[in-house]
Amino acid sequence: MNQGYDFDLAVIGSGPGGQKAAIMAAKLGKRVCVIERTQMIGGVCLQTGTIPSKTMREAVVYLTGLQMRELYGASYRVKSDIAITDLTSRLQHVVGREIEVIRSQLMRNHIELIAGTGRFVDPHTLAVQGEGSTGDRTVTADIIVVATGTTPARPPHIEFDGVRVLDSDQILTLERVPDSLVVVGAGVIGVEYASIFAALGTRVTLVEKRPQILDFCDPEIVESLKFHLRDLGMSFRFGEEVASVASSGRGTITTLASGKRIAAEVVMYSAGRQGNTAALGLDQAGLTADQRGRLRVDGDYRTTVPHIYAVGDVIGFPALAATSMDQGRLAAAHAFGEPANELHHLQPIGIYTIPEISYCGRTELQLTDEAVPFEVGISRYRELARGQIVGDSYGMLKLIVHTETREILGVHVFGTAATELVHIGQAIMGCGGTVDYLVDTVLNYPTLSEAYKVAALDVANKLRAVERLTVEGVIGAC
Repeated sequence: MNQGYDFDLAVIGSGPGGQKAAIMAAKLGKRVCVIERTQMIGGVCLQTGTIPSKTMREAVVYLTGLQMRELYGASYRVKSDIAITDLTSRLQHVVGREIEVIRSQLMRNHIELIAGTGRFVDPHTLAVQGEGSTGDRTVTADIIVVATGTTPARPPHIEFDGVRVLDSDQILTLERVPDSLVVVGAGVIGVEYASIFAALGTRVTLVEKRPQILDFCDPEIVESLKFHLRDLGMSFRFGEEVASVASSGRGTITTLASGKRIAAEVVMYSAGRQGNTAALGLDQAGLTADQRGRLRVDGDYRTTVPHIYAVGDVIGFPALAATSMDQGRLAAAHAFGEPANELHHLQPIGIYTIPEISYCGRTELQLTDEAVPFEVGISRYRELARGQIVGDSYGMLKLIVHTETREILGVHVFGTAATELVHIGQAIMGCGGTVDYLVDTVLNYPTLSEAYKVAALDVANKLRAVERLTVEGVIGAC
């Protein structure tokens, strides 16, 4: 396949998608390089996105004592005065260790890490602008994977100063925990940071032009999250757009299109993301990005130029680290003719709000629209011994089951360890299991996993009641 190129595969970007594409190709015996700026090893995921926000969240949950307040009282805190340094010290440790892991993985697989910024010269050639003492370099490759990620979208009418008016990357540079915060945009990133600061005691106002947050999630789960966030003092402004933001040395005034004005110490904009493709020289490769800087790909993650692939956030939804990793693996496999499967319909979604949300499969609304008969079983953490032990009385797990085949069609979890628990349901669904497996199996006690058993029994009892009435002729008579 290689026609005198320097590499079989060149990957632009070292985030989750780029890493896995490079490693997959290396495992297939290919010559591989990854092009990345030194200060961005691990990509946005590691430097400003997934890892920083989740590390901050974990520190906040621990230091505020939030989870234990039900047991030890509303005033309980591990640390009474939490400073930004308490959060960033842990963050720096985690990021540093992860960079070491990534470098080790690349080195172990004989993948060359080229420090610099890459752009297309032609469809098979990349010019790399080196850093510091590293000179510029030209790299040729048979296959190229674009995994450049995204940056926060910045509305042109908003003046970002990096101090009072911030985007979702800059929020990590705060020097102190603000007393009040306006978060514009109620997507995953906006809601996650809003919940983190609300847990710290910041008065948070979430502004969203749509009528709901996280509208792709189960409505009952979303309502539970909103109830909990309101309990933390958060305010919501739905159906509102921001007209302007005025900043001074003392604070900000956010003026909404409806005329409302919101005073806050800091404003964080989380109004979508923009693909990092502007400096790639896409036209030299015969590629064109959409207005959000994203690249269009087919089912194999191939762009309109057959030997150029794109993975991760730069191709759009779902734009999650977990899905990006699998996209990278699949793209490299397809590029080199290696058989690979994708369980696209069973990809879990994890949202690290406080509390967490995670789901896999379909929602009640989707199944209703598709005219699929289903029954729902619910387990609430407050009914579980483990829920009482960990101090989580608000969590819940929902199972959606096909009434005829008894297959599990969806698992939706809200509360402690939701992003871990969802994988049990995902595994059963992937193996074609039914709700009867959960009814018959024995789960450790006391655990949160027991929620599956309780929810399964709830479904089974409902289905049994319908079957009994049908046999007795009650349903037929109706």
